[in-house]
Amino acid sequence: MATNGVVGIIANPVSGRDIRRVAARGAVSTTEDKRNRIARAVIGAVTAGATRIVAMAEPFGIATGALTDLRIEADIEIVDVAATVSPADTVRAVEAMRLREVGSLITLGGDGTNRTVAKVWPEATLVPMSTGTNNVFPSLTEPTVAGAAAGLVACGIVDADACAPRSKMIEVRLADGSTDIALIDAVTLADDFVGNRMPADGNLLRQVLVSRSHPASIGLSSLAGLLHPCGPDEDAAVIVECGPGGRPMRAPLAPGLYRTVPVLEHHCVDLETPVKLRGPAVLSFDGDREHVIDADAVATAVVRRSGPRVVNVDRALELGAAAGVFATDSAPTGNRALNELGTIHYHRADDTPVRDCC
Repeated sequence: MATNGVVGIIANPVSGRDIRRVAARGAVSTTEDKRNRIARAVIGAVTAGATRIVAMAEPFGIATGALTDLRIEADIEIVDVAATVSPADTVRAVEAMRLREVGSLITLGGDGTNRTVAKVWPEATLVPMSTGTNNVFPSLTEPTVAGAAAGLVACGIVDADACAPRSKMIEVRLADGSTDIALIDAVTLADDFVGNRMPADGNLLRQVLVSRSHPASIGLSSLAGLLHPCGPDEDAAVIVECGPGGRPMRAPLAPGLYRTVPVLEHHCVDLETPVKLRGPAVLSFDGDREHVIDADAVATAVVRRSGPRVVNVDRALELGAAAGVFATDSAPTGNRALNELGTIHYHRADDTPVRDCC
């Protein structure tokens, strides 16, 4: 991984604002809240040593609004990916970040946002901050210290192997030979449809395969967490079989929404062990229904430790503190007087200038 002091930022402008809040009670993540989080994270990253910040431009002006008047000693690049507020925006932004070899990438979104990042750049090193609906993969850590952790890793001040292990990922091969991935859960649902954004009906769940599970999780993986916790560091996964005649379980399938799920059985699965996902069903990845499995078809899922590196913020800060990174009066931000505004460079995704600013 790159240790060049470059920290990237991708903020999903619609995370925490989707239709699922009609049926559940998830908090709405506003544009102003996201701007504030980005500003705090960037201050932390630069204080920890980051020398360059690369951020995605989008119609809501989240990153640009956060960075335009921020007084920091770092180069700032705003990347125009011709955003249209669609998942393709994140794809183009990740490709731009990979082109620039960012050392760590701060994401603002939920499980779905980070899944998109992982599909494009599975070798990325992420500091995922939670602003979405399903938030098992990202962290609720305060952005100031999350940004500092990103800066420490991007600069190579702390060893990524010691604080940013690779995450587990569910790799699925569909009946037609195509492939897709999930970071947290791959789920089959009966009598559902592709594109449905409403919380899942517990009675329609058939198979729930999760890479990690915990009783305190929210979303489809919460069911497995109530039955068999499996941490992100464990080389295992959990499969739950559901359907008519099963033992009723109450699980928080969405914020503020417990639903009853009939559970037939559950068991652990070793990494690299194939799991058959049966039809007829709709296949959901990290809460997004995107595929159909026909009645006579089978999809095969395998959980591997092939996902992005995820920075353990607590561990990174412990290592940074032990190295004496913060025991100095030369940090470019903090309680010292702030400096003059720096130059912001506006580039297209292919690195050509948007206008004569460079």
